[in-house]
Amino acid sequence: MKLRDLAETLGGAVVGDGDIDIVRISTLETATSGDLAFLANPKYEQHLATTKASAVIVDAPRTQYPLNYLVHPKPYFAFSQALKLISPPPGHQLHPGISPHASIDPDVTLGENAHVGSFVEIAAGARIGDNCKIMTGAVIGRDCVLGNNCLIYPNVTLYDDTVIGNNVSIHAGTVIGSDGFGYAQDKGIHHKVYQIGRVRIEDDVEIGANCTVDRAALGETVIGAGTKIDNLVQIAHNVKIGRGCLIVSQVGIAGSTTIGNYVVLAGQAGIVGHLNIPDRVTIAAQAGVSGTLKEGTIYAGSPQRELKEFKILEAHLSRLPERMAELKRLKAEVEELKKKLP
Repeated sequence: MKLRDLAETLGGAVVGDGDIDIVRISTLETATSGDLAFLANPKYEQHLATTKASAVIVDAPRTQYPLNYLVHPKPYFAFSQALKLISPPPGHQLHPGISPHASIDPDVTLGENAHVGSFVEIAAGARIGDNCKIMTGAVIGRDCVLGNNCLIYPNVTLYDDTVIGNNVSIHAGTVIGSDGFGYAQDKGIHHKVYQIGRVRIEDDVEIGANCTVDRAALGETVIGAGTKIDNLVQIAHNVKIGRGCLIVSQVGIAGSTTIGNYVVLAGQAGIVGHLNIPDRVTIAAQAGVSGTLKEGTIYAGSPQRELKEFKILEAHLSRLPERMAELKRLKAEVEELKKKLP
């Protein structure tokens, strides 16, 4: 693809030779002729001096480096879109067809152009949309519904009654619809509360590897449209997650919590149950959330505090040994002064 055509498609501009051919996407350090690289973080600008990339996506040309540039106000976004244009999409190697080693109940509805890999099991009543790709060892339970263009990676398990929208990707080892953790105690015995709800995942969601999304005790556990979930995330029963959220690895969300739209939960954040997290809140890594939050605010620490307050407290804590020594010295001085008083 010509650099000029690529820039026009992405809504950018070319500085340099727009007729060069772009055949791959690469990093500044490893790029060779024909590669397009990108610079989104200034800490990597030094690599412009040595890169062999045919062109680089930048927010503004660096005139000190004689390179071909694709200029775009959002280089990382432009990079993500260039990948879609130049690189083959995930699952491109999977062609329509059903493996003879798959087990599909006669009561399954299978859409057009579906790919069903070896040792896949699809139970009675399941409905699979058009252009879905279900890889080796996946299990689709009874009465599950998959929309169009879904990509189910190896060894994914969808428990009965799971509902999935269009353009959803679920990576290897993830379990959707396992029982929520609910027990009622009587006379020292934990009695299981049956979980008879389901999980509903809306359009354009991506879920990473080895995640668990529990079915609702009653009703639905919901993952909103456009939400992206990293690997190793636990979402408990009856959680409601809004649209466009980003949930990073090792986050745990306890039961019956409602999360608004465009919320960011950074790595290892923990959210207690029955909370209501407003829109556009950001929770920093390893934070523990147990209280009321304000819309559009950044929180850190455990228990959570607004970021400004958290930074002040952390600054004081880092000086605590020094302050304790100072306090000890001042106390000694006070005692000496007391001794000198009449």
